[in-house]
Amino acid sequence: MNLSTAIILGIVQGLTELFPVSSSAHLVILQSLLPDFHQPGVAFDAILHLGTMFAVVFYFRSDIWNIFKAFLPQKNQFAAVSANTDTATLKKIAIFLFIGTIPAALFGLIFKDYIHSAFESAGAAAFFLLITGVLLFFSDKVTSARRDEKDINFTDSILIGFAQALALLPGISRSGVTISTGIFRKLNRTVAARFSFLLSIPAICGAVILESGYINTSRQEMWLYLTGFVCSMSAGLLSLKLFFLIIREARLKFFAYYCWALGFLTLLFVNK
Repeated sequence: MNLSTAIILGIVQGLTELFPVSSSAHLVILQSLLPDFHQPGVAFDAILHLGTMFAVVFYFRSDIWNIFKAFLPQKNQFAAVSANTDTATLKKIAIFLFIGTIPAALFGLIFKDYIHSAFESAGAAAFFLLITGVLLFFSDKVTSARRDEKDINFTDSILIGFAQALALLPGISRSGVTISTGIFRKLNRTVAARFSFLLSIPAICGAVILESGYINTSRQEMWLYLTGFVCSMSAGLLSLKLFFLIIREARLKFFAYYCWALGFLTLLFVNK
């Protein structure tokens, strides 16, 4: 792996992680086309996801701080996640975020070897990308998604959590499948997206910890990992700002068309 490869993959990760088009599929497909790329396990991918997670933490820093403060003993009110969110709702959201993290943690530990093998196949990533397109297309048909933060319940967190577990497979977009599940549960699109991104923080932390044992590189290669991290974080922050500007207007079916096009093209032209 060289510097230009690290930069390209970092930018692609940051731009695609927060849109429902599967960053992992893009990384697997691009890596299959880069003859000089090699990594032990999915260590470099994990570092790129860590960069995106830092972007999410920075973007939602006020929300995260408000949730943390909800558990501190105090009588005064404070700025909430939204205008309609109180301390009790903040605590409930925190609990449901914890519950929603459990399925991905279990799946990651149990099916670790299978997940690693899937990341070696551009064909598998393309196939799962087609599935992501189907989920996005049908979630776009839901017109009665009006539930707010206060309406999130245990069933929502479990189902969205299992959806996130499926996104351990390359091609199943984490943001796409979790946001779609939230919409199927009648959560409005902004609430579904906010819960999805907050849910990504512990999941990515867990993935990085799980893959940390594979990071055994030279000092020169560590600079490449750092470069990918910075590029991923920067591109991810820009993507987040853009995503929340367009989510109320954009239709998910257009992302579905993109997933289908990339998936079919990969199956046709990439033999790996």
